[in-house]
Amino acid sequence: MKKIIFIIVLCIFFLGNTIAQQTPAKAQAEAITITGATAHIGNGEVIENSIITFENGKITAIGTVGSSSSKGTVIDASGKHVYPGFIAPNSTLGLVEIGAVRATDDDSEIGAYNPHIRSIIAYNAESKIVESMRPNGVLTAQITPRGGRISGTSSIVQLDAWNWEDATIKIDEGIHINWPRPFTRGRWWLGEDPGFKPNKNYTKQVTELEDFINSSKASIQSGVAAENLPHLAMKGIFEGSQTLYVHVGTEKAILDVITFGKENNIKKIVIVGGDEAYKVASQLKQHNIGVLLKRTHTTPNYEDDDYDQPYKNAKLLVDAGVLVALQNSGQMERANARNLPFQAGTVAAHGLDKEKAVQLITGNSAKILGIDNQTGTLEIGKDATLFISIGDALDMRTNQLEKAFIQGRDISLESHQTKLWKRYSNKYTK
Repeated sequence: MKKIIFIIVLCIFFLGNTIAQQTPAKAQAEAITITGATAHIGNGEVIENSIITFENGKITAIGTVGSSSSKGTVIDASGKHVYPGFIAPNSTLGLVEIGAVRATDDDSEIGAYNPHIRSIIAYNAESKIVESMRPNGVLTAQITPRGGRISGTSSIVQLDAWNWEDATIKIDEGIHINWPRPFTRGRWWLGEDPGFKPNKNYTKQVTELEDFINSSKASIQSGVAAENLPHLAMKGIFEGSQTLYVHVGTEKAILDVITFGKENNIKKIVIVGGDEAYKVASQLKQHNIGVLLKRTHTTPNYEDDDYDQPYKNAKLLVDAGVLVALQNSGQMERANARNLPFQAGTVAAHGLDKEKAVQLITGNSAKILGIDNQTGTLEIGKDATLFISIGDALDMRTNQLEKAFIQGRDISLESHQTKLWKRYSNKYTK
């Protein structure tokens, strides 16, 4: 009987090791110095033959070899590349594990106006999908709710943690609105014309949203918002302590959002999606509104779009002086978030300078998300969240990570996919 119990316990132990995510890395214990690599700073600059030192999770020195002395463990990265950890904005990582299994889907709530809903408390730090981001250099994400007219609040996390409390970099930093669509496609399953046509309810839907905003303001100013959580949750966008992320695509709707922001004195607005943002780039620049651009690897939205419109949208906005970053929402968005660097690579292949393309998923993302004082670029005093790649990290052929660090911690680059790769590589090399 004891023998049977022992075997059962042993099986559970090994099964647990197979299924569970890797144990988060321990805090940095000694200084680490990386020498000889090409350092891509994340602000458009490059340092050849660099030296980077970090201690207690923070970068303490960066420059060319010889500009400072090596300290602690020295990693020779000659001929390789160092990048800041890539950032995935507007992501449902950790909120849904298997889309077809309802019990693992926690990215939205019932109701249309939910600014008080906090996505961070539903974040699963042990998600198997989350760990699959790290081998491609995606080390930080904005965990964002979905659904309704106002979805709730997003938070920024690093992708190596025991739980959501340990993961959080910036909590409840923004509120997400799904702006009404000026145009709709007919619902063929209801017998409607499947063509593209004006949304007859657009004005009504915008008015309802404005009414909620006005009611929230009135509740806050009168001091009764404490009795109405949705109204109270809006306080941050009026004070400027939170960003208002507006998910919107068309030219007309974006112009309406700009007007909406001015009339309601909203301090910080970011456009999410922005299919036609390039058509109103001058207005976005004038009002200092950033854009989290729609997924690069997609097809054009409209019949009169250029065939390569999604590939060149970022360059058009960057050239116009708009602050732009890339995001990956859409079909299979969680698993596809690991391909964020290759989306930036596609943008570079269609005319944008390579280092500016790197900025789209590092420094620019950090600025838009309000965490640029802590991460996003390789600078003294910022988190040592970075990685070493054998080659160009924007090219899927050469994005091969050797080491990755989050806040100075030497993290695991293993995932279910890497284990399968090694398993079957061994099969065919014997």
